[in-house]
Amino acid sequence: MRRFPQVLRLLLAAGILSLLSGCIETGGEPMKTVDRVDLERFMGDWYVVANIPTFVEKGAHNAVESYALNPDGTIATTFTFNQDAFDGPQKVHHPKGFVLDTATNARWGMQFIWPIKADFRIIYLDDDYQTTVIGRAKRDYVWVMSRTPDFSDAEFEEMKAFIESLGYAPSKLQRVPQQGV
Repeated sequence: MRRFPQVLRLLLAAGILSLLSGCIETGGEPMKTVDRVDLERFMGDWYVVANIPTFVEKGAHNAVESYALNPDGTIATTFTFNQDAFDGPQKVHHPKGFVLDTATNARWGMQFIWPIKADFRIIYLDDDYQTTVIGRAKRDYVWVMSRTPDFSDAEFEEMKAFIESLGYAPSKLQRVPQQGV
């Protein structure tokens, strides 16, 4: 029987640990999602106006997350941004979303690399589907998104207070530079 090279075993182990750690609530109250998401209304473009960025998103400008509902119920996702400047090289990622809680449609798994599905929770959504906040149970990353790239300082401070109330470190929240369209 052929053995996996040590590097592949380590990568597999890291992936499994990452998957398991994404399922664990850390500290305080469990993170609640919104009561219900109308998936059809949620689809479309969302400008990422603030976040606690992942390593992929550091330096992102003009970040946009676009969702489209597939016939099988999965969510085709396209994440685009310019690296390090408004005119920087464009980066494009295509993770796939999976609705994990069909009673609310507010808890998803987001798959960038098979078989790992990252925790993705819709924790705020205004009634008009114009502003949303996506969080994770670990409270390590968060995304504030809007249907327009314009997001006032007052709105930013309101969302910052909201994520702090959930146990996030508000000092880590960063504005994502957006050029008005």
